[in-house]
Amino acid sequence: MEPIRVALCVALALAAVAAFFDWRTAEIPNWLTLPPLGLAPFVYGQLFGFEAVLRCFAATLLSALVPYFLFRRSAMGGGDVKLLGALGAITSFDLLGGLEIQLGAFAVALALAFATLAWQGRLHRWLWATAVRPLRTLFPWLGSAGEAVDRRISIRMGGAILIATGIFVVPRLVLAWRVL
Repeated sequence: MEPIRVALCVALALAAVAAFFDWRTAEIPNWLTLPPLGLAPFVYGQLFGFEAVLRCFAATLLSALVPYFLFRRSAMGGGDVKLLGALGAITSFDLLGGLEIQLGAFAVALALAFATLAWQGRLHRWLWATAVRPLRTLFPWLGSAGEAVDRRISIRMGGAILIATGIFVVPRLVLAWRVL
């Protein structure tokens, strides 16, 4: 149980430092995200054997696949992709742990995006433009409604990833400490 507790603390610390750098510089540095990608399989292999190495690679791939496709479409930063992959590798004792963090981060980012749009007074126009766009193919009379609205919004994912990592890590740490 001890190595898993250490892995959870490392994941939370990694997410916290990455969120700080993302907040201050709008970048998540490679020196922070790349070492866990290389060290996690090695450490899990030493502790739990070859199956844990395969699990680590699978968890890393699962955690970084969707963010990578978003990165290729310029919808997400490369540092965020590497951070989610590193968190997947660190939490690979639970194969879907990285996916839980990823999904939680996307949910937090969506809430932040809606809050930002509401704060700017653009939420209703953004929702209308987003709803009308696919309907225009069925109802051409909608014309160019919603075309003038910029539907893109920039959200730094570091904070969202930190919140999602906290939601993943804290209950597991609390439950692990209660068992002792």
